[in-house]
Amino acid sequence: MMRTDERGQATAEYALVLVAAAVVALALITWASTTDALPSFFNTVMQKVISVANASR
Repeated sequence: MMRTDERGQATAEYALVLVAAAVVALALITWASTTDALPSFFNTVMQKVISVANASR
């Protein structure tokens, strides 16, 4: 039975996960900066917060 040396395997897998997460984050940032999605989302959230705050008076 032949055993292979697996030292560093977890580090390599961790690095691949970090690279994949960075690619996803970059894609989301690129998409968000080219559309009006984030400003309209935050405006909607703030309007809801303000309406809830005004209703609780």
